[in-house]
Amino acid sequence: MSPRTTRVVGFVAFAAFAVFVAVLPSFVSDFKAQQYAYVGIYLIALLGLNILTGYTGQISLGHGAFMAIGGYTTAILMAGNEQFGGPVGGGLKDFWTIPFAGLVAGLVGLAFGLPALRLSGLYLALATFAIAVAMPSTVKRFEEFSGGSSGINLFGIPELTASITNVEILGQSLNFNDWLYYLSWSIALVGMAVAWFILRGRTGRAFRAVRDSETAAVSSGVSLARYKTLAFGISAAYAGVAGGLFAIANTFVNPDTFPIALSIFLLIGVVVGGLGGLSGLVFGAIFIYFLPLWAQGTDLGSHLPNFIIEETNKPGGPAIVYGVVLILVMFFLPNGVGGLFRRIGQLLTRRR
Repeated sequence: MSPRTTRVVGFVAFAAFAVFVAVLPSFVSDFKAQQYAYVGIYLIALLGLNILTGYTGQISLGHGAFMAIGGYTTAILMAGNEQFGGPVGGGLKDFWTIPFAGLVAGLVGLAFGLPALRLSGLYLALATFAIAVAMPSTVKRFEEFSGGSSGINLFGIPELTASITNVEILGQSLNFNDWLYYLSWSIALVGMAVAWFILRGRTGRAFRAVRDSETAAVSSGVSLARYKTLAFGISAAYAGVAGGLFAIANTFVNPDTFPIALSIFLLIGVVVGGLGGLSGLVFGAIFIYFLPLWAQGTDLGSHLPNFIIEETNKPGGPAIVYGVVLILVMFFLPNGVGGLFRRIGQLLTRRR
């Protein structure tokens, strides 16, 4: 297929997916809508991480910390006066805090990207992992802002849309779960479009040049400092937006809301979705959210064979099932779901 035909097919596929996302809540329960909202939140974080790791070649094991920064930014802005011992109210509406969450996390990502210029490969991965390790202790240290170990409770406050009464949007009455679903997926779809525009232009070509060969990139006039730092900032901003939505979805934040393992799960999601691609990341988000539930036998339930259900009920069983499934996915899809899509596209092109 010609590049123009490929773009047309991509636009049609994206439009069809957007329509599917819009009508899905009409066919599922409120609880399922909430679960799919979390998938949209993870998708936003994976989009940012893939820009950094898949397109620029910089491995990050600390994106859970950037999500925490965005989550606490949203929580503090929503809590308002109450967080600092004042009267209830005075905070921002939940959706107005999302840009600030992305901005604060993005600035922190830019700041971290500067010293990270001297690191690469395993050393960069360990440096970013150190951020994830230090984040819970840092949050507890600034107790007057973060609430310490208790965190910040957002449940029932007026700034949390549809938490008390349903909200009317375009003639439809949405409860909290439906509102969360549409908010998360609207931002996720916009995030996909923005990522596509960034990556298809000069900036995206520079990112790929840095990933493929830093020496060749410098020879071609690409500034490593500029584009590596920019990739960190954009990636962290996406993570901050996802963290803000995560805080809204949980209706509270504390140091345990963003555990160290979250950074590992995000990297797993990018690898499963496919490095250097956008379309497969939806499946990566589904994988990291639903697989732990499937491994525990709490979601698929009766659809699983009896011997698997028996294993998941044993101590350590869910972790074993999770590990085995991950190994199988990497064995049969070494390039992720996105790589499978690209392979199918190549086969169709050859036949034509």
